Amino acid sequence: MAEIKILWVDDEIETLKPQLFFLNKKGYNVTTISNGYDALDILKKDEDIDIVFLDESMPGLTGLETLEKIKEIRPIIPVVMITKNETENIMEEAIGSQIDDYLIKPVNPNQILLSLKKIIDNNRLIKEKTASDYQQEFRTMLMDIGSGMNYQDWVTTYLKLVKWEIKLDNSNVVEMSDILSMQKNEANSEFSRFISRNYLNWIENNENKPVLSHELMQEYVFPKIEEKVPTVMFLLDNLRFDQWKILEPLILQYYRKESENAFFSILPTTTQYSRNSIFAGLLPGDIAKKYPDWWVNDFEEGGKNLHEEDLLIEQIKRVFRKNIKHQYVKILNTKVAKQVYENASNILNYDLTVLVYNFIDMLSHARTEMDVLKALASDEKGYRSLTLSWFKNSPLFETLKYLSNKNIRIIITTDHGTIRVKRPSKVIGDKETTTNLRYKTGKNLQFDKKNVFLIDKPEKAGLPTPYVSSRFIFAKEDYYFLYPNNYNYYNRLYNDTFQHGGISMEEMICPVISLKSR
Repeated sequence: MAEIKILWVDDEIETLKPQLFFLNKKGYNVTTISNGYDALDILKKDEDIDIVFLDESMPGLTGLETLEKIKEIRPIIPVVMITKNETENIMEEAIGSQIDDYLIKPVNPNQILLSLKKIIDNNRLIKEKTASDYQQEFRTMLMDIGSGMNYQDWVTTYLKLVKWEIKLDNSNVVEMSDILSMQKNEANSEFSRFISRNYLNWIENNENKPVLSHELMQEYVFPKIEEKVPTVMFLLDNLRFDQWKILEPLILQYYRKESENAFFSILPTTTQYSRNSIFAGLLPGDIAKKYPDWWVNDFEEGGKNLHEEDLLIEQIKRVFRKNIKHQYVKILNTKVAKQVYENASNILNYDLTVLVYNFIDMLSHARTEMDVLKALASDEKGYRSLTLSWFKNSPLFETLKYLSNKNIRIIITTDHGTIRVKRPSKVIGDKETTTNLRYKTGKNLQFDKKNVFLIDKPEKAGLPTPYVSSRFIFAKEDYYFLYPNNYNYYNRLYNDTFQHGGISMEEMICPVISLKSR
């Protein structure tokens, strides 16, 4: 077993020589510090500290104050609190601040050893069990992925991969995380082939297919609208299943989960196409024909999602044959989010409230442009963590908490997800070719066929056809499209960023959750 490094913080460290001698003889590496300030400095510099023994009663920065700051800089490091007495309120505060154990002075060396074994071995055993369980399921998923799965099987497999991503994150099993990442890449490769074979049939036929974007509200939202039970639909732009799964424990403190389902975002997996389809209850090609003044093609100037509420009203009229009492609010900044929270009681006056939150979408785009966010969300784990941090402190969470005390139904969903792109693929097009990195539409496209799904007759995919020769291409797996001009510059700019518009499990397999107040 690797050497265990202990940081022992006590202003009376000289009195602990017998305990320190005992630990050194047992092979533990102990660093001693007499105050909280120096302890924090060491923890910032030395990532190899495995556990902290912390005196509760110290002058200056107290043990509890030091504990709070330790958890800010090293949230998961184990801390053992050492106290002179078992004062109830102090121990409650320490336990509430997530100590892993506590000892009463004078400290017996065997008590220290027992505490170390319990904490360190517990973490080791969790890691080993997690790694072992994943290795077993790895083999099962490997066989499933290559066995010709249907869309329900793909949802199941994707959710298994998400489960293991989060489990391995929490147990910090780095070696298995690398293997999981490779398995996820392999799954996305096969998923892209699956979509290429089946997508056009799903658009043309109504059998053996998943619920698609334009069917979402009629399948999962409208049937939930009951007399005297207001329904609130939260559409969080870009919310992936893994992000939902890290928000779920917080939300289920306040709600009971009725159902958890998945729908498939239509192609392109972008707001312009998928979200307009959700609110219209129509495919984009049908929106362009039925409401030409409300549809703006990719190459045209103007906002692409300015008529979501109008499309929603039209869909409600078609489905209910009447205009049920509803409201639609698009939340583009914190100011509007706070206004929604402050006026949350008004939601109870509507049969249906639709709240569209754009924050996660802005987060993924901002990560491309801002070095600070790139550092905070340097990988999938960081991206999930950033989402969780935002949610915990958001007016959205406050709104959900307020509504949990009411007789109400909540639907949480999205329009599409995102994927972290890693492999560039060259595309040549004319000046009216779209700029999106994960799909292109235009008249004269040249591309690498193995990296794309081509739709040369857009009308068969429910897409608009602004020109007779218009075609669509969609990036598979983690590819992203670059023009030959300034290729290296844009490759450096966009590599390892979160994008959407193409074909991947993360972009297409989307959560739709139904919750009831407890």
